[in-house]
Amino acid sequence: MPRVRKPNAVKANNLKFSDGEAKTRKLPLKTENLVLWKSPLRTLKYAAMELVSLLQHYGKRLMLHRKLVMMFAILLTIMFIICQMPGYHQQYVQLVKAKGLFIIYWAGLGVLSSVGLGTGLHTFILYLGPHIASVTLAAYECNSLDFPEPPYPNEIVCPDDENCSVMPSIWNIMAKVRFEAFLWGAGTALGELPPYFMAKASRLSGTDQNDPMNQIEELLERKQHGEKLNLFERGKVMMEKFVEKVGFMGILLCASIPNPLFDLAGITCGHFLVPFWTFFGATLIGKAIVKMHIQKIFVIIAFNENLVDKAVDMLVLIPVIGRKLQEPFKAFLQNQKNRLHKGTSLPQNSSNIIQSVFEYFVIFMVCFFISSIISSLAQNYHKKLRNPKKNV
Repeated sequence: MPRVRKPNAVKANNLKFSDGEAKTRKLPLKTENLVLWKSPLRTLKYAAMELVSLLQHYGKRLMLHRKLVMMFAILLTIMFIICQMPGYHQQYVQLVKAKGLFIIYWAGLGVLSSVGLGTGLHTFILYLGPHIASVTLAAYECNSLDFPEPPYPNEIVCPDDENCSVMPSIWNIMAKVRFEAFLWGAGTALGELPPYFMAKASRLSGTDQNDPMNQIEELLERKQHGEKLNLFERGKVMMEKFVEKVGFMGILLCASIPNPLFDLAGITCGHFLVPFWTFFGATLIGKAIVKMHIQKIFVIIAFNENLVDKAVDMLVLIPVIGRKLQEPFKAFLQNQKNRLHKGTSLPQNSSNIIQSVFEYFVIFMVCFFISSIISSLAQNYHKKLRNPKKNV
C-alpha cells in the first residue's frame, strides 16, 4: 500500500517541517540586515507593525488597571484647571512649570543618551558638553557667573554691573552647571534600567530564549573551545565577570568611567537577581556624581580661554588648510563673545561655517538615532515572524 503524504508537511533537505516552520524558511532576509539603508520599505513596514503590536499590548495592560488610569486622568484634569485659573497662585504655577520643564529636559536628555542598548543619542556631546563650554567661555569673558535669569540658562548675557566682576575659578564654574549636570547623569542612570528589568524578568519567568545573558554564555563557550574573540567581545566577557564578582563596588566603578559596555552590567545584575537599589544606587552615584564631575572638569579645562586661543593659533601649523581653518574659528569665537554683551549689534548674516557644521552634525545624529529605533522595531517584528512562539 503506497504511503500517503501528509498535507501539512513539507519535505526539504531530507527533513520535514510544519507549515509554520516552512513559512519561516521562506524568509530570505536576515534579521541583522533589516535596516533602513538596506531594505527601507520592508523595514518601515515591519516597524509600523511592531509599533501597532506594542500599542495593542500596552493598551490591553492599561485596561486591566482602569481605576488607576481614571485616577491619573482626573489628576491631570485638576492640574490643567489650576494652571488655567487666574489668581495669586499663578506665580507659583509659573515657577513650578519653569523648574519642572528644566528638570524634565535635562533628565530626559540623559535617558536618551543611555537607553537603547548602546544605540542612544549622544546628548552629552550635542547638548550638555556645549552648555558647559558656553558657560566656561562666558565666565572668562564676563569675569562673572552672575548671568541674569531669565534668560539664563537658555541664553547667557553678561551682568551689567562690571564693578563686582571677579575671575571665577574652575570650582565656581562647576558649581554653576552642577544641577543640570546631575540631572543629566541621573537620566543616564534611569536609562540603564530597561536592560536590568528585561534580564531579571527573563530569569524569573524561565524563558531562556529571551534571556540577554545567552549572548554572554555563547561567548564563554566559544572562548572555552579555543576560538579567538575580538576586542569588543573580550570586553563583554570581562565586564560580566567583573560585575558578577565585585558586586556594588564593581557596578560603581564601571558607572564612574565612560563605558560603552555598561549595558552588560545591567543585564548581568538582572540575570543574577541583584537587588534593585544595589544596582540603581551604585549606577546613580557613579554616573550622576563621580563621572559627571570628571566630565565637567575635562570640559572646563579644555575650554579655558587661554587654551582655546592657543589651540586656534596652532591651527596655522596644519599644512595647506591651516589658515583657512583658523579664520572661521576666530570668527565663531568672536561672534560668541559678542552675543554675551547687551546692545552689541550683530550682522544679519552672522552664521559661521563652524556653527553650520555643528548644526548639520546634530541633525545627522538625531536622524541616526531615529533610524536605529525604526530598525530595532522592525528587527523585533522579524524575530517574531521567524519564531511565532515568542510573543510580546
